[in-house]
Amino acid sequence: MISFNLICKKDHEFEGWFQNSADFDKQAKKHLIECPICGDAHIEKSLMAPSVGTKGEVRSTRVEKAEQAKQLRKMLGEVRDYVETNFDDVGDQFPDEARKIYFGESEERPIFGNASEEEARDLAEEGVPVGRLPWPKQTDS
Repeated sequence: MISFNLICKKDHEFEGWFQNSADFDKQAKKHLIECPICGDAHIEKSLMAPSVGTKGEVRSTRVEKAEQAKQLRKMLGEVRDYVETNFDDVGDQFPDEARKIYFGESEERPIFGNASEEEARDLAEEGVPVGRLPWPKQTDS
């Protein structure tokens, strides 16, 4: 995993984690990365200072990052639990139902479900306010 400092067109800065640099490029090109502050999908890498240190510092940083990743997975699991408990699961009908809600053809309510990258891009281009969430696998722990 690699961390990048990112910036949107409105100069909001935030951090993003990616499998590698090519993964960021691919997601940014498809406008799959959104600013957590304003929702803008025109994201670029921001300037970053390199992280250089002694072996002990590097080891300590790895431990800290591993702990942060563990905490992030836990929080994402909590988000998943909240969504599954409080939102309607519309499954593969998500794009159609999101449009119906947006255009007032269906009751307004929180929903979640499945959408392909193309369907998500189409919804965003139509102005339908949706977001993609990292959806961690459920565990028994």
